[in-house]
Amino acid sequence: MGALGRLVLLLGPLVLAACGGSSSPPSPVATNAVDLPKSYRFEPKAITVPAGATVTWTNHDNFTHTIHLFDDGGVIYTLKPGDSATFTFTTPGLHRYECSLHPRDMQGSVLVTGG
Repeated sequence: MGALGRLVLLLGPLVLAACGGSSSPPSPVATNAVDLPKSYRFEPKAITVPAGATVTWTNHDNFTHTIHLFDDGGVIYTLKPGDSATFTFTTPGLHRYECSLHPRDMQGSVLVTGG
């Protein structure tokens, strides 16, 4: 193997790490509002609220999306562009959700604290 090949082997992992190949979940943001901007995502992706808080999702995208709450009875809200939906979280713990129309791109979570 030549010098260039050895250099690629040495620097390759560093370049990949610098490009953000991290798979760790985002730190939750303390808010009760989640935006669905024009990019097939939830912003912020992970939030934290106290027990009893109501969370509002608002669709600012040009496409219809859903909020499918896995850990709360499978509730599904359909949000056309401009629509909002709310849900009150009463049980502490991690509550996961996704857009059931775009599950590969749109996943989120609500960490409910207190009791």
